[in-house]
Amino acid sequence: MDNLKFIKIDDNSRVPKYQQIVDSIIHNISVGNLTIDQKIPSINMFSEEFYLSRDTVEKAYNILKERNIILSIRGKGFYISRTKLISKVNILFLINKLSSYKMKTYNSFIDSIGGNSHTDLHIYHCDESLFLNLLDKYKALYDYFVIMPHFKTDDLKHVSFTDPVIKAIKKIPTEKLIILDNIKPAIEGNIVEIYQDFENDIYFALKEGLPKISKYMKLVLVYPEKAVYPYPRRILHGFRKFCIENALDFEIIDKVYDDMVLKKGDLFITIEEADLVNLVKQIREDEFVLGKDIGVISYNDTPLKELLGITVVSTDFKVMGERTAYMIMNKEKGKFKVPFNFIDRNSI
Repeated sequence: MDNLKFIKIDDNSRVPKYQQIVDSIIHNISVGNLTIDQKIPSINMFSEEFYLSRDTVEKAYNILKERNIILSIRGKGFYISRTKLISKVNILFLINKLSSYKMKTYNSFIDSIGGNSHTDLHIYHCDESLFLNLLDKYKALYDYFVIMPHFKTDDLKHVSFTDPVIKAIKKIPTEKLIILDNIKPAIEGNIVEIYQDFENDIYFALKEGLPKISKYMKLVLVYPEKAVYPYPRRILHGFRKFCIENALDFEIIDKVYDDMVLKKGDLFITIEEADLVNLVKQIREDEFVLGKDIGVISYNDTPLKELLGITVVSTDFKVMGERTAYMIMNKEKGKFKVPFNFIDRNSI
């Protein structure tokens, strides 16, 4: 076939032959030598032309099929299935849950990274097994791996990393690895870390709001002790540290119960939106004035909280996405602490 003339295999290169096939086909798509729906050589024809084993060519074709770059049609052969490439930078974006603020990070990343890349988003739902399967399946297919590490134990508590997760992550070349939203495990090498500091973030944000917070008699943190998508316990540590240092009466409960005992002078800090909705509903039903009789602070900002005038302590998820894209595009390494803000509205 004529398009074989575009394929280059270097016998002296240390790059595996199957990877050279993948790279050569992707390159020729990116420069226009191969186009969508164009037929490419069969595995047998390719192996004969370049004196390669059939297994080598088959491995390359399987990788290209996994990435939806080629497709096979029974009885007809292999065809180019996409030309919207992937030609410069391929990115795997692994997040633990599909929430509004995680998606804000992702969308900010996509807006910032530009059209010279292709990003695949996968959600592993804080499940270690699903995460490990995804990483094993795609470990050879991407130029960068953006990973948000948050996992749940069997009893639905949060853990940042497990031994199998660390072992799997260490197989990724450090120049391809970006740890997002959390602190890295013991990984040697200079990697990208764009992170929250959960304990100190809430501590310093609440400290910023102390002039208003101090008017309340009791602070109540609603921290889900067991959740499908659990939260770092470092949030608890930061909250306790703030209350103890400022001699504030406090309590930690695991959810907003129906028919809560609400008292004038209470200030609630909620994490899950369901608890926020239930709390505000009960405040109104009991005819308390929000922001005067009872205060509410919510963890992590959303457009709805802004619309309703709910005070929040929140990471800047837009900056998180922008900074990730910036460091990839500029090939920068190192750490970046994402801003965490106290945003004062009408609910305290």
